[in-house]
Amino acid sequence: MTDLDSDVVLSLRGVRKTFGPVVALKHMDLTVRRGRVHTLLGENGAGKSTLMKILAGVYTPTEGKMVLGGAPYAPVDPRDASDRGLAIVFQELSLCNNLTVAENILATREPSRAGFINDRRLVEQAEALVRELGLPIKVRMRVGALSIAQRQLVEIAKGLSHDADIVILDEPTSSLSDSEAEILFRIIERLKAAGKAIIYISHRMEEIMRLSDDITVIRDGEYVKTLDRNETTIEELIALMVGRRMDELYPARIGAPPDPASAPVLSVSSLTRAGEFEDISFDLRRGEILGFFGLIGSGRSEVMNAIFGMRRATGTVQLDGKPVSIRSASQAIAHGIGFVTENRKEEGLVLSHAVRPNISMAALASVSGRAGFLDTGRERREAQAEVKRLAIRTNSIETITGTLSGGNQQKIVLAKWLATKPRVLILDEPTRGVDVGAKFEIYRIIRQLAAEGTAIIMVSSELPEVLGLSDRVVILSEGRIGKIAPRSDLTPERVMRFATGHF
Repeated sequence: MTDLDSDVVLSLRGVRKTFGPVVALKHMDLTVRRGRVHTLLGENGAGKSTLMKILAGVYTPTEGKMVLGGAPYAPVDPRDASDRGLAIVFQELSLCNNLTVAENILATREPSRAGFINDRRLVEQAEALVRELGLPIKVRMRVGALSIAQRQLVEIAKGLSHDADIVILDEPTSSLSDSEAEILFRIIERLKAAGKAIIYISHRMEEIMRLSDDITVIRDGEYVKTLDRNETTIEELIALMVGRRMDELYPARIGAPPDPASAPVLSVSSLTRAGEFEDISFDLRRGEILGFFGLIGSGRSEVMNAIFGMRRATGTVQLDGKPVSIRSASQAIAHGIGFVTENRKEEGLVLSHAVRPNISMAALASVSGRAGFLDTGRERREAQAEVKRLAIRTNSIETITGTLSGGNQQKIVLAKWLATKPRVLILDEPTRGVDVGAKFEIYRIIRQLAAEGTAIIMVSSELPEVLGLSDRVVILSEGRIGKIAPRSDLTPERVMRFATGHF
């Protein structure tokens, strides 16, 4: 493959980016061709985001050469990059929650009449695009009323709302169910057939092997290798990405599984919230990992919010056999329940604050003196202990959390709840948007917590993850329990049958 190939639409050679003494991207080569999906693969912090921001005109490269469509490419800002035919859908949502879907999709390009936005044409254009893409979204709805998965689909529609030669998709399925991901995959096939070049970023290896034509691996800010999808394996890609082989992604259970006859730590009976879920009943035992699986709209996260006191619901919740009334998150914490929510950016962390206060924020009572004042020395010691325990990669506990990789941010959310010494820990999409290496570390932490006696509920839209870690699995379908079964009794096909209501 050479830059003279007629189908090459984008070429990068020796691209480097530094921020003062910090080297964010050491050396990057990339050749992207029309009608193909070119996947960028690397751990969090490998340099993928820096490269995307260079292509999008957010950053200017320190060194290197970029050629787009046969001409030198040096976008001065994102609008310039867009005008040159590049569309990008970032993993982090850039939507305005108080605006409608239509207003978000066509932001800055609204149809106007006599200097005023033409609302009728705005809705018509947005509806035409949503219909063309096959997205199950109503364009008049406020984005703030949508689920995270639906917002992700809106973000995708926004990125595809103008014609582009190159479409960059950064972790587009990180919050999508399998059925919604299939919608995206069909869109990608249409883009390929139309001769568009797609740069795809994902940590889901099965997805990468399905969609990719070419795969470029980046490690520690440096180009490693480009491979044809048909000439490589998942094992080879992981070894190139992390610099070591992983014989098993899911660590083995530590010790014996919990005794089914033992008394449950948590019992939920007939939990119901009209329009969201109905008659949810299950038990959770000490040291157990109870997986929750269901398609988007099945009520997984809504059930967890109700248990944690963030949603009103009827039914009974018992801890150690005694009924409890949990009406707020603070009451849940007081009862020994922790909750890692699926949206770490908005609900789990204060990204502008340092690592230290993010870890201590849910356990301030334990790091405060008798008079109620914060014991900063104790807070530092406990934060340092959690950083060491979870192998969080940070220069200091005073480092701003938002500057760390997604995997390290997720471990800080875990650290925050572990600091509360929870007896029950709810994990909603615990590895969303993190790379294979970080996933393995998070899985190891989950296994260790279970071995120490923590009762764990793990909600995940990734079926291999649920089957790889759970002792038992609760399968939800349209707000009801379709099946509760030991992991050993389940196959992916059987789980999907219950999840789609085919009992």
